[in-house]
Amino acid sequence: MHDTAYALGRQFFASYWQAAFTDVVELGSLNVNGSLRDHCPEGARYLGLDGTDGPGVDRVVAWDQPLPLADGCTDVVLSSSALEHDPFFWQSFLEMLRLLRPGGLLYINAPSNHDFHRHPVDCWRFYPDAGHALVRWAHRHGLAVQLVESFVAAPQTHGWSDFVAVFRVEGTVPLQRRGRLADALETHNGYDIDAQQGLLRESQATYDSQERQRLQARLEGARAELDKANQAILVLKEELRALRSRAQAPPS
Repeated sequence: MHDTAYALGRQFFASYWQAAFTDVVELGSLNVNGSLRDHCPEGARYLGLDGTDGPGVDRVVAWDQPLPLADGCTDVVLSSSALEHDPFFWQSFLEMLRLLRPGGLLYINAPSNHDFHRHPVDCWRFYPDAGHALVRWAHRHGLAVQLVESFVAAPQTHGWSDFVAVFRVEGTVPLQRRGRLADALETHNGYDIDAQQGLLRESQATYDSQERQRLQARLEGARAELDKANQAILVLKEELRALRSRAQAPPS
């Protein structure tokens, strides 16, 4: 698990966990350099599902099959750094919603950029409109779900730029949260259910392209400095040539 995925998972629990919640299911729970289970509040029941057995996996499941759990069995479903490896993530999305009780929350973190990495396959990257598209897909299948917030987070040391979305199955209890998850890190192209005027901090330039522009500007600046240095060297060479000519000239 890369740095921003781990930090945002911790912030999700800090912002959205409710005292009435008791159960958490994670899809893609294999512990690879960290686990969201680390952030789960004490006393909650946590079930980790993955297509591969290993640390952090309580039950092995098939990505292309219905999840072997009952409808409405949990309050929170998590999926972090997993859907890019899921050949049918849109079907898994419906399955994860199916598991939620009324008022339950689905947290998704999936890459919006960076390296090709097969575990065992690498199929997808997610852009800012993905959250709304998934809601439309859920509505088409009769599921009453809302997009609470979504955004793309700036990369940190590991270089990954995460697409993050929080969905809520509609219920009788109003949404409760302690601030926006999007405020935990630098983010852009965000949506929030309480600020529906469009994308927040909208930018057509991805974080990768912004970094490329910064590096290009640095390169152009370095080239300009190099040109100045070369010009100065040429002037010094001319001055040295003149000094040598004077030194070699016979005395008058």
